Amino acid sequence: MLLLEGALGVDRQTLLLQPDRPVSPEAGARLADMLRRRVAREPLQLILGQTNFYGLDLAVTPGVLVPRPETERLVELVLQELRTGAALLADGAPTVLDVGTGTGAVALAIKAELPSARVWGSDVTPEAVSLAKRNAATLGLEVSFRLSDLLADPDVAYMAAHCSALVSNPPYLPDSDRKQLPPEVNMDPGTALFAGADGLEVARRLAWQTYKVLPSGALLALELDPRNVHKFASLLVGWKDVRVESDLGGRARFVLARR
Repeated sequence: MLLLEGALGVDRQTLLLQPDRPVSPEAGARLADMLRRRVAREPLQLILGQTNFYGLDLAVTPGVLVPRPETERLVELVLQELRTGAALLADGAPTVLDVGTGTGAVALAIKAELPSARVWGSDVTPEAVSLAKRNAATLGLEVSFRLSDLLADPDVAYMAAHCSALVSNPPYLPDSDRKQLPPEVNMDPGTALFAGADGLEVARRLAWQTYKVLPSGALLALELDPRNVHKFASLLVGWKDVRVESDLGGRARFVLARR
């Protein structure tokens, strides 16, 4: 049904109300091409060129990680922490940095829910930064995006040193998963999926960098793999209030801690 909607350029209500709606040769050709791509196991989101995340319609393109529904829970957890007031700055407006922003999904969702927040996003690839900026412009959300390998960019490091919360959905799969993932997942860029033998190379590096610069009391919130999330939590020596949270399926997936 989604492919038919995309090929015809109409919504589901129109299709249901007009079941005998004629299909033009052009629309038929588009649908045939979409079906061919889906049979080849190309992700539906890439075929349609968009996905929905936390109520936001986001453009998606090849070469940038397609945001997953599980990551919406990461947004919920960060919003809960910010709304308690513990992570707010003196003027009542939180500052949030999303490292490894991809499409901008997490940063944009937080900004949409907390319009007063100052939100930044960074990514290591120009393709992701360009797409995130495009999504922000389309949604009319004021979020700044920068190209940076974690906190390498001086402006990104400065924001980390003054933020209320640093959130990230870094690559977290072990390299051994490369040959056993579904074709749909393998169409995402490997740099956004894999992180060494245990899947924690990027997360460890990020934790080391953030420990040095985050202000006292700032929140660190990461999404990881259920297989390595507890191991990562055990590495956060010197951090406060370290805890592991589960996704909606009951799988341990998120680490939250305070500097």
